Amino acid sequence: MSGPDPEIAVDIVSGAWESACTDAASLARAAARSTLARSSTAAGLAPGARIELSVVLTSDTEQRRLNRDWRGVDRSTNVLAFPAWEAAAPAPPDAPVLLGDVVLACETVLREADEQHKTPADHLSHLIVHGVLHLLGYDHGTDAEAAAMERREISILASLGVADPYRRIM
Repeated sequence: MSGPDPEIAVDIVSGAWESACTDAASLARAAARSTLARSSTAAGLAPGARIELSVVLTSDTEQRRLNRDWRGVDRSTNVLAFPAWEAAAPAPPDAPVLLGDVVLACETVLREADEQHKTPADHLSHLIVHGVLHLLGYDHGTDAEAAAMERREISILASLGVADPYRRIM
């Protein structure tokens, strides 16, 4: 991605994030920037497009409410993506592309990191990459889509020094 740096707002709503992962905001920005740099043109954004997105680091309670209200699923989940842009939609001239919001639930992310023997920082980075790819129109509804999305995630995470999140843990 060439052109202006993307505008990435990070809102830490749950104080639990600050004690669990002190550099959560900078990790989220780095993961989002890397994803945009390696995927935005392939997703149909014009080179040099001004891009804005937000990341919200919240609690399981808030994530459960969002998941219930927007998806009809009454439980928390690790990451939600709320796209504001449709893949391949033209950007308005002289206006930024408002990509959308990525929301992560602290307690779920920390529990999964522990269960999967990953650091909270690496798991947070992975879920930000995953969420931003969803904002760019990537999905994993079919086996082929899932495999393509996983390959892209692994490549982006490698550029951040994060190990393959899909490797088998013994």
